[in-house]
Amino acid sequence: MDTTTNAVAENTNIALTWLSNNLGRIIFFIVALAIIWAIERIICKALRTALDKSNIPSASIFVNCARILIWFVWLLIVLKPVFGVEPTTLVTALGVSGIALSFGLKDTISNIIGGFGLMAGKVVQPGDQITVSGYSGIVKDVTWRNTIVISRDGNEFWIPNSVLNTAGLTKMTEANEAFITVPFTARGDRDLEATARTIEQATTAATADIRLEGRPCQVRYTGFSPYGAEGNVVIFAKPGLIPSVVRNQVARAMNGLDCLVLDGAASVEAPKTAGAASITER
Repeated sequence: MDTTTNAVAENTNIALTWLSNNLGRIIFFIVALAIIWAIERIICKALRTALDKSNIPSASIFVNCARILIWFVWLLIVLKPVFGVEPTTLVTALGVSGIALSFGLKDTISNIIGGFGLMAGKVVQPGDQITVSGYSGIVKDVTWRNTIVISRDGNEFWIPNSVLNTAGLTKMTEANEAFITVPFTARGDRDLEATARTIEQATTAATADIRLEGRPCQVRYTGFSPYGAEGNVVIFAKPGLIPSVVRNQVARAMNGLDCLVLDGAASVEAPKTAGAASITER
C-alpha cells in the first residue's frame, strides 16, 4: 500500500515539476494559438469579401491557400519558444524533403498548380456551365485539388484540376445546358408540318412551368423508319430539374395524339393483313 502511495506521489511530483518548468511555454502556445486562430478567421473572411467584390472568381482555393500560409507562419513562430527548435532547421528540412515529396505528390502538386491556372486565367469560375471528359453540369467550386461540378441530377463530380487543364472543355450556354430531347414516331400517312404543330402546341402548353421563359418546345425530324417519321421534341428545361422528370411530363403531354405511332407493330401488321385479304379474294 505504501509502495503504491509513494509511486503516485512521485508521479504527481514529476508532473508538477514538468508543468512548473514549462508553464511559460504552455501559456505562450495557448495565447499564440488563440491569436492566430482569430487572425485566420479575420483574414479569410476579408479575403472572401474582397474576392466577391473583385473580378477574381471567388473560389475556396485562394482562401485555403491563405489559411495554410497563416498556420505555417504560426508554426514558425512557436517552434523556438515552445519546442526549442530553430525555424531555419524546419525550413532546411522541408527543402531537403521537398525533393522527395515532389515525386510522391506530383499529382497533388499538378492539381494545385492547375487550380491556380484555371482561376487566374478565368478559364473556369463558380457558376459556369461546362462539359468536360463526359461530365456536364454547373461549377460549384474550385478547390486546391478538384473542380466540383453538379449535374442536373444533383450528383457532384469531383474532377481533378489537372484534367481540366489537359482535356477539352466546353462552356455551355444556358440554352444548351437546358437542352433535353424526347423521341417520337409520327404516322407516315399524316402531313409532317401539321403533326409538328400539333405536338408543339400540346407539349408547350403542358410544360409551361418547367421550361425556360421564352423557349417553347420544338419538333425536329431526324429520319424515317418502317413505322413512320422519327423525330425529337426539344425542350429547354429550367435549372435544377431532373431530365427524367422533364421527359415524363413531355411524354404525358404527347400521349393520345392520333398523329403519333403508339404501337408500331400494329401499324405494320395492319397493311399486311389487308394485302393478304385482297390476294385471297382474287
